[in-house]
Amino acid sequence: MSEKIIVFTDQRAQSAFVPDVLQAPTGSLRDQLARPLHDLRISVTDRCNFRCVYCMPKEVFDKDYNYLPHSSLLSFEEITRIAQIFIEHGVEKLRLTGGEPLLRKNIEKLIEMLAQLKTVHGKPLDLTLTTNGSLLARKAQALKDAGLQRVTVSLDAMDDAVFKRMNDVDFAVGDVLDGLDVAHKVGLGPIKVNMVVKGGMNDQEILPMARYFKGSPFILRFIEYMDVGASNGWKLDEVVPSAEVARRINAEMPIEPIAANYTGETAERWRYTDGGGEIGLISSVTQAFCKDCSRARLSTEGKLYTCLFATRGHDLRALLRNGASDAEISGAVSHLWQARGDRYSELRTSQTALPASARKVEMSYIGG
Repeated sequence: MSEKIIVFTDQRAQSAFVPDVLQAPTGSLRDQLARPLHDLRISVTDRCNFRCVYCMPKEVFDKDYNYLPHSSLLSFEEITRIAQIFIEHGVEKLRLTGGEPLLRKNIEKLIEMLAQLKTVHGKPLDLTLTTNGSLLARKAQALKDAGLQRVTVSLDAMDDAVFKRMNDVDFAVGDVLDGLDVAHKVGLGPIKVNMVVKGGMNDQEILPMARYFKGSPFILRFIEYMDVGASNGWKLDEVVPSAEVARRINAEMPIEPIAANYTGETAERWRYTDGGGEIGLISSVTQAFCKDCSRARLSTEGKLYTCLFATRGHDLRALLRNGASDAEISGAVSHLWQARGDRYSELRTSQTALPASARKVEMSYIGG
């Protein structure tokens, strides 16, 4: 079989290719650092109804911004086909992201399709979704009925004024909290709440957030402000280290570290010593966790990225739409993962200033 080359013009991606020798998937694919392929994050839209300052700042993503046409997006059938191929390589967890995934029309249908898939061991997949919560109260029951297991909700402050500055569309905290309550009632749990902490903007909300969610059914996680993409104007001095977050919380509400749920978990887990639940700390900047990263990311238009901080992706949609077989697409995925050596966060100190030709892909394009 001759090698196939797929050529396209999107500067955010490079040609995907099918290797000469196709090997059947074993359910246990490893990269150059012996990291397994365990999680696939699927972006279903590049659109969002928020303009969060750390992801889609309004000065970049304005009314004239050119979003992808619907024809460029992977169809639900294409997403499901790719997901099945990844599952055969060992993926056990699928996370739907965006943009804001609940903006994708008929997203419940995609969830229903993905919920029918099983792991290589015949078990149900861990099927989850990340949302800003704006549409969650309205859609939670339908999402649960379709087969979604749980959700992660972004919330960056308890104070309305601060939160509105963060989302930049005047969306109120109370509406997100309503969505959380409805999602909990219909059984979309355990629910995680993600707070991106940006120094000088919302770090004063660390304790109010901790106080509110302590003793609740929700797991609050604090995320260091990251240099994803090139549009958020990231500066190292705006990062509030996770160690500082832990220090502030511990001073008022004592906490202690606990073991990870599984190898490769992004959040370092802590619990309140009085039994008031747990929090998570995601420290991509100050405590890189590249060595255990088992996540691949699929963009809205079918580009595979092997790192959140990637400067290029690999076109799988072209293979899909040019008639490649499942075995050929599987071979391309296998080749790409086995060649993977990404560890950007571990090398960040020497690579924060990348040339324009090597701009990192935007979070709104591949999801968090």
